[in-house]
Order: sequence, then C-alpha cells, then structure tokens
Amino acid sequence: MFSRRLSRMKERAVSADHRLVVLGSMDEFVKLVKMAQDRGIYVIVCDGYANGPAKLIADKSYDIDVRDVDAVAKMCREERADGIISSFSDVLAENLVAIAERAGLPTYLDSDRLRYLRDKTMMKAMFDELGVPYPKSAVVRRESAIEDLSGLSFPCVVKPIDAYGSHGIHVLDSPEEIASYFEESASYSKADCILAEEYNDGFEFNMMNWVVDGEPVVLEIADREKTTEIAHTTPHVSRIVYPSRLTNLVIDEAREIVSKVARYVGMVDGPLCMQFFWSERRGLQVCECAGRIFGYEHELLELACGLSIEEVLLDYVYDRDRIRERLRGHSPYLDRISAGLYFHGYEGRICRIEGLDEASERPEVKEILSYYAPGAEIRHGVGDKPYVIRIYLSADSYKELDQVTDCLYRSIKVLSQDGSNLLYGSELTSYDELAR
Repeated sequence: MFSRRLSRMKERAVSADHRLVVLGSMDEFVKLVKMAQDRGIYVIVCDGYANGPAKLIADKSYDIDVRDVDAVAKMCREERADGIISSFSDVLAENLVAIAERAGLPTYLDSDRLRYLRDKTMMKAMFDELGVPYPKSAVVRRESAIEDLSGLSFPCVVKPIDAYGSHGIHVLDSPEEIASYFEESASYSKADCILAEEYNDGFEFNMMNWVVDGEPVVLEIADREKTTEIAHTTPHVSRIVYPSRLTNLVIDEAREIVSKVARYVGMVDGPLCMQFFWSERRGLQVCECAGRIFGYEHELLELACGLSIEEVLLDYVYDRDRIRERLRGHSPYLDRISAGLYFHGYEGRICRIEGLDEASERPEVKEILSYYAPGAEIRHGVGDKPYVIRIYLSADSYKELDQVTDCLYRSIKVLSQDGSNLLYGSELTSYDELAR
C-alpha cells in the first residue's frame, strides 16, 4: 500500500519534541519542509507521488494517496505525529481535515463545516443565506438539462459540482451545448449533476485572508488576469499581480463577505481565501471561497512584503500567538509589486525552449520554473503539470511590471519539431481610469 524511506535523523540533528506530517510533496512544499526543519521539527512527508521533491529532503516519507484517509491517519498515529499541515489545493485541504479528525490532530475546521467551502451547491446556499452576491446559477441534471437552464442568460460557465482544479469547466453559449458537454463535465465529479452559472466578464480577483480570533486579516487582493485562447474553454490565467490595482474599489465589501463566511462556517483561526469578480455594471460577485491558501502564487506575497505563508502555516500548528504578532498592522497594499506569469501550452512534444536564459538575467525576474524540458511532451490530463513555465517578478511600479511582462510574453517560446510555438497567447489586461 505504501513505501517508506529511511529516516534521515543521522544526517540532521533534530529535536524529537515535535513530529509534523506534511501532506503534499510537490515543489511548493519544499520550502515548508525546510522551514519546519530549521525550527528543529522532525518532518514526515506523505502523498501518492513516489518521487516528490519534498520527500527528498524530509526526515521520513510515505507514499500513500492522501485520499486514503484511514491509511494516512493510521500512519500519523504510528509515527506519534503531534501536528499535520497542508494547503495549496482543494484535495489536500479536504483530506487534511478528514485525516486530522481521525488521527486526533487539531485543524481549523471540521469536515461538516468544510463542506460549505467545497461543495458548490452548499456554498451557493450559504451565500443565499448570507446575502452574498454571486453569478446566477443552476444545478443541471442529465434528464432535465434544458429545463434547469431556463432561468439563466448565456454565455454560461459549466463546472463539476465537487471537483478540484480546472478540469471539466467550459464556457458555452446555449442549453444544447451544455447538454452535449454534460457527460464530460460530470465525469470529474462524484455527483450526478453539474453546475451552470452566468459568465462574468468583469475584473477577477484572488483574495487571501488569515482568520484571527474569528475575524479575517486581509493579506492581499490580487488581480487575476486571463487570456482567451480556445473556444468553449474558460480563459486561462496568464498573470496574477499583487497587490491589485483596484484594491480600493473592492476591499471593504470583500472583507465584509469573508467575515460573514468565517462566522458561518465557524472558523476562528485559519486560511480563508476568495475568488471574486467586479465590474461597474454588476458590482462585486463571488466565484468561490476556499479554506486554504492559493497554490502557485502564495510566494508572491513574500516577494511583495516579506510575509512568509510557510511560517504562518507552521505557526498555526505550533505557535498561534505568533500569528497575531506577524499580522499585527499588516497592510494589504503591500510594499512592492509582484507578479506571477503563467505560460500554458498546447499538447505536443517540445523540441526547444527559447528566451529563458535572457529572462533570468533581468533584475525583475526572481524565479523561473520550467515544468518541461526539451524532449518532454506537454499533456493536459488529471495529475499533469499545471503550466509549461511559471515566472515570478518583482517591480517598483505597475508600469515597470507591465513593460517586463510584455517583453517576456513576446520573447519566450516553446517550439515543436516543426518550429511552431506551443505556448498559448497571453495579453495584458487594461484597467483604464479605474486603477488607483
């Protein structure tokens, strides 16, 4: 059922006072493991990926699928773990809570309350009860799809009820199109129905909060910029910018909504993030709330203001008073501007990659991560790499950031054998006179 690596206790002198289980071994967890070890904590990394990077530096690791809740909980008890931690994806956050309950370890919500942040029908019902605005939506069933959609305006986004990631999500223009995509979308969910909601083409935001004593501290609001490439698919995220140019316009209403949700689900301390839209015509509409930290972007917060999410996650397990100290006086307007560029690509085999060496020499570029090497094949299946390339930037002004971004969009190419560029196109978002 699982394999176990040999303990690295002999290689690293650690205190036996704390034994921490980290759910997740991909690259985002490497820094978390190192920081825990720097605190003298014995770290056990667990998930279903046999060669995850975080396992290579952990004191011990197990290859158990995190969805095998009983097996992971049993491992926690046998290892005498006194803490468990994860974040960055819905599947990890959901199973973290279930495992913690069965292993008798503390975490920020129970499974029943977490369902309001995972099951989209329960989330919409919560929004209705709280008076939270969101795009008009409907639960669509196979046998009554046309009737279920009668109250919606098109185009609509269809998505699985309880899946994670971006699989099974489409932008469609008619009830007939939705009926034709029903099986594909439903295949990513355990439910026998899908969710359809009116498409919102306004500005989109990621908002990261940490709840302290029942009230959210807004860590940041980010611009979530997207580019359209393929018909019937949602626009892909091409850039995320911390802090948002439009923070002043949305922060008060957004903070109030997060506060309502925290009280509703009973979160006293922990992560509570939100994706939402805003436009002059529609105002603010919430896409979803999540009981976790956003993945593949949280490092941007540290680039912009020095606050480490990994340190906050560790504090939650072992020193919650320290979180209060870290977040006292925190401003969501941040000290600098940072951004993540996310290069998506078509399926195909890579012949060569151009522009990365030149990009690495720019002072604004802080990190480049290429998920593929020449000779590898880009694939879009469940469990495949989320992007082709990810680049983190930091700048003193939005103008400087936009200039560097535009240059990188134009210069970086991932070429196939026939010389065609496999990368999707990416465009800068225009904010006109709305930006502060």
